[in-house]
Amino acid sequence: MSFRPTSLPTRTWRSLRLALHILRGLLTAAIIVPWSTPRLRLALIREWSRSLLVLLGIRLMIHGTPLDDSSSKAMVVANHISWLDIYLLNAARPVRFVSKAEVRNWPVIGWLAQVTGTLFLEREKRRDAARINNAIGIALDNGDCVAFFPEGTTTDGTRLRPFLASLLQPAIDAGAELRPVAIRYPSPDGGINTLAAYFDDMSMLDSLRNILSQREIRAEVRFLEPIPCRGKSRRELARQAESAISSALNLANLHRTPGTPDDPQAAAQ
Repeated sequence: MSFRPTSLPTRTWRSLRLALHILRGLLTAAIIVPWSTPRLRLALIREWSRSLLVLLGIRLMIHGTPLDDSSSKAMVVANHISWLDIYLLNAARPVRFVSKAEVRNWPVIGWLAQVTGTLFLEREKRRDAARINNAIGIALDNGDCVAFFPEGTTTDGTRLRPFLASLLQPAIDAGAELRPVAIRYPSPDGGINTLAAYFDDMSMLDSLRNILSQREIRAEVRFLEPIPCRGKSRRELARQAESAISSALNLANLHRTPGTPDDPQAAAQ
């Protein structure tokens, strides 16, 4: 993919605006969020996320019907390409994310994530899955919309990793609605903009440089048809969501046997 990079003054100006925007987020999180109503909290997160995307030159296109702010007992699962994915989803409908515990220790971003209700999973501790599942269940019962990335890591956007099912049990227990969301960063030539991705051994600084160097980044968020959770197994739900997202993105589904239909019952075996 070829593109015309932004000029040094443009990158410098964007960097300055980004720093000021982060400072604004810190002040809002420290002063306003602790005293805000749930509705105001959602509005603040949505507005901050949308402003972040604008100053980074990201043009967000939303397809399908996002969850409205009054939606309860809903879980969102999406493919994962970049740290930008979090703000794409929050710009459409703020959610409570499940994130790896390491994010909590990231400067600035970790604290913002914690204040805005992120649930942190210590992946190296097997028993922590039970604790986080309990926390997700409580959040769903309280009417929160919970989101996580079932691939467990990021990709460059050209493939889809198998979905992990371990965090889907709370949605089944709560009788929640599962909403698959397909995320894509298309390039002007119709391909995939891999410079928007944050994957493998790339540092956050390298990712930020790649993003700031682009005049515009197109981002597509497609809300797919809801999947009822009641009466289904975790593995069945994972395969069904994976199949829906892979089809929406026209990416290979690693769990689909060539020549067979997308039957979640068969895929779960």
